[in-house]
Amino acid sequence: MKIENPNPIQWQFAERAEQLQASFIREILKITQQPEIISFAGGLPSPLTFPVDAMKAAYDKVLSENGKVALQYGPTDGYTPLRQWIADSLSTGGAKIVPEQVLMVSGSQQALDLLGKVLIDEGSRVLVETPSYLGALQAFSVYRPEFKSVDTDDHGLVPSSIEKVAQGARLLYSLPNFQNPTGRTLSVERRQELVETCARLGLPLIEDDPYGALSYKGEPLPKMVAMNPDGVIYMGSFSKVLTPGIRLGYVVAPLPLARRLELAKQAADLHTSQLTQMVVHEVVKDGFLEQHIPKIRALYGDQCQVMLDAMAQHFPAGVEWTKPEGGMFIWVTLPKHINAMQLLDEAIAQKVAFVPGSPFYANDPASNTLRLSFVTVPPERIRQGIEILGKLIAAKI
Repeated sequence: MKIENPNPIQWQFAERAEQLQASFIREILKITQQPEIISFAGGLPSPLTFPVDAMKAAYDKVLSENGKVALQYGPTDGYTPLRQWIADSLSTGGAKIVPEQVLMVSGSQQALDLLGKVLIDEGSRVLVETPSYLGALQAFSVYRPEFKSVDTDDHGLVPSSIEKVAQGARLLYSLPNFQNPTGRTLSVERRQELVETCARLGLPLIEDDPYGALSYKGEPLPKMVAMNPDGVIYMGSFSKVLTPGIRLGYVVAPLPLARRLELAKQAADLHTSQLTQMVVHEVVKDGFLEQHIPKIRALYGDQCQVMLDAMAQHFPAGVEWTKPEGGMFIWVTLPKHINAMQLLDEAIAQKVAFVPGSPFYANDPASNTLRLSFVTVPPERIRQGIEILGKLIAAKI
């Protein structure tokens, strides 16, 4: 029987709930689900790269041989054999990573939330690149920090600009490899300078590395966590090298922080799926990624070149863009008088979508920027979409 309530509840939300904002990208994706839209918007891996057969075989094996364990609750920090595999893959001659430093998470987005929960108080200073990953800005914003932007140029983050904004900062968040959204890569020299600068300042450095394996040349640059395991927090994910649907990532942290993150995760979801972790370990443990990742690199590299060639042909003078050496994104800078938000409306009317650049800035957004992703669009549709976009831009110059 339905209860008649003469006094409807007046919801009173916590202050932190008022900080929650919809992801601009996720909102655009609702539009781009229409099949006629040529979408350069989503940072989605290509379904052509998903190892369906390998995953199916692994699920069958895990459930057949160890199903009762796989379907049970698991430890908060994660499945020990997979954590050992991750630790071994990150260890170098000069830096030994141990499994106790590895915390499995439900997608690396959860790692960002846990790091914010453990490291950020209201008003805490947090340093981010200009522009930075929108998902990190969202995750950290819930904890109401003071964002300070670190200078960047065509070669990524500028380490020499850190000290002027580092006073009292809790962390610096960076994406050194094929950055989302710009596609830029931090050089070896800058990585070394960045690690040394943060160590000298006592500033924790987050190295978010979802795209590092996707170098088109097949030569990943050295990881900063290997340069200073006591001061660098490393984030990795299986979303871009296997499939995002499994929602499995990891964070590697110095032991005192790793324990705090584990406690925060206990309060969040107890543990990440034991079944998923066991399946992923079954897939990767015997070198599968060494054969699989080159196929992803080849596909993405070819489609990136198609887009770059189309942009060179169809974009008018005065437009600039990055030329990534890996990853999934190209960053476009339009003449200053062109507003990418307004351009998006016109593009969607012509059945083309992209992500305006403004949401990627913690401070002082550049309204004349936008991000293009090429990995889920076939070459002919890339050419068609870029031609349409080029004509819309040219009409504004």
